Amino acid sequence: MALTSITTLKVGAKAPSFKALDQDGRPFDSKEMLGKTWVLFFYPNDMTATCTIEVCDLRDHYKKLKQAGLEIVGVSRGDVASKKKFSSRNKLPFPLLADEDLKISGKYKVFGDKPFMGKILESIYRTTFLIGSDGKILHIIKQVKAKEASAQILEAVRSL
Repeated sequence: MALTSITTLKVGAKAPSFKALDQDGRPFDSKEMLGKTWVLFFYPNDMTATCTIEVCDLRDHYKKLKQAGLEIVGVSRGDVASKKKFSSRNKLPFPLLADEDLKISGKYKVFGDKPFMGKILESIYRTTFLIGSDGKILHIIKQVKAKEASAQILEAVRSL
């Protein structure tokens, strides 16, 4: 059974603002995304098989996502060095943000207890938010399919 995100945020709500460092140590401020339609995707960990599948799907369809008018930004726990290694290894054309203290994941309510291989672990739930140019949440994908992440995003855009 696929896990569904635990977020309680709703479509139409103002997306929580945040600041973080990307894989190159550059500051990112979500307020600078006002005026743009963008995708904020949360993934559990760098260098894991399913997360690699997801980011590579987004990389491979990046041109289509850009043509749809979208900016792409990824977030997971871990430090800048981990993001740099993951981004470089997979030749990603979009920023990955370090959420070491889980403040961003907390604001978006995507962090919590999650069953994994018979155990309960604290982790980020794979969740994707489509955020409008006005800073409001347009769509939430709570059951992200790593191999189809870009298709799910493009379908969400078409449904708006």
